[in-house]
Amino acid sequence: MLRLAVLFLIIAIVAALFGFGGIAGTASSIAQILFFLFLVLFVVALIFGRRVIG
Repeated sequence: MLRLAVLFLIIAIVAALFGFGGIAGTASSIAQILFFLFLVLFVVALIFGRRVIG
């Protein structure tokens, strides 16, 4: 998921360089959503991964 966020960030940067503002804005928004979703899932995995059953 982090790889997808980085991919959309690169797409946004390239689109911005070529002057496609709408595409750049959309791609950067998608990158932000994916990055924050990755962070939330990472924290949840850390919390539940540390639980000891028994």
